[in-house]
Amino acid sequence: MVYIICMLIAVIAAFIGSLIGLGGGIVLIPSLIFMHHFTDAFEWATPQVIVGISLVTMVFTAMSSTVSYFKKGRVDYKTGMLFLTGSIPGGIFGSWLNQYVEMESFSLYFGILTIAISMLFLIKRKPGKTVKDESKGRTFMLEGENHYYNVSVFPAFIISLVVGLISGLFGIGGGSIMVPAMIILFGIPIHIATATSMFMIFFISVISAGTHVYLGHIIWEYAIFFIPGAWIGGTLGAKVNQMIKGNKLEWLLRVVLVVIGLRLIIEGMI
Repeated sequence: MVYIICMLIAVIAAFIGSLIGLGGGIVLIPSLIFMHHFTDAFEWATPQVIVGISLVTMVFTAMSSTVSYFKKGRVDYKTGMLFLTGSIPGGIFGSWLNQYVEMESFSLYFGILTIAISMLFLIKRKPGKTVKDESKGRTFMLEGENHYYNVSVFPAFIISLVVGLISGLFGIGGGSIMVPAMIILFGIPIHIATATSMFMIFFISVISAGTHVYLGHIIWEYAIFFIPGAWIGGTLGAKVNQMIKGNKLEWLLRVVLVVIGLRLIIEGMI
């Protein structure tokens, strides 16, 4: 029964994560924390194991999503590679820090982080400038329409470094911060931001998960059941994403983050 629950959690988490570019950890981790407190069958789910399994699962969620987005031409590889310069070393450091975190403080801090991320969407973004010279910005064509935005190297590196650290520490893949950052700070359309985020999460998760494997945080008896669920959910989420308008995706992202954040804060304070 535990194995079936693990697979179902993976499918739901990967579906939501792929749909809105979060990677799935933002749903999978609170689910495992809840099961840890709810039943002795999940007594094995410590913060270190949860984060390790989340990152291993996200490797397959991100891979399946990226394949789907690649076929639709939604991934901005150039921008994604720029963000990876900081997120990879950050992910390694964050994974190392995770071994010092306890369950109660983990729930509280993760909840506060989630609420803080949801608040990012309340920031009024500046109207984007139409930059038609690619040497001064980025030009990306999606479904026959050109989109123009500018991603500066230094801000991108600092943001991605923080995202990588948080990814390794909390196991969320970094998409929950990277997607809002790409939308608000750099004016990247949400459909491009979501697809590019999943492309980045694949590499971040591989590096961060590798660090957790090295530290012995993965219980493969359970982890193996999350992988097929992640692939199925990730593929379905990417397909549904293409049917939903950008503004509706943003509202869905806000609601998911607020609900999960409040639940975790309450859990950590009890």
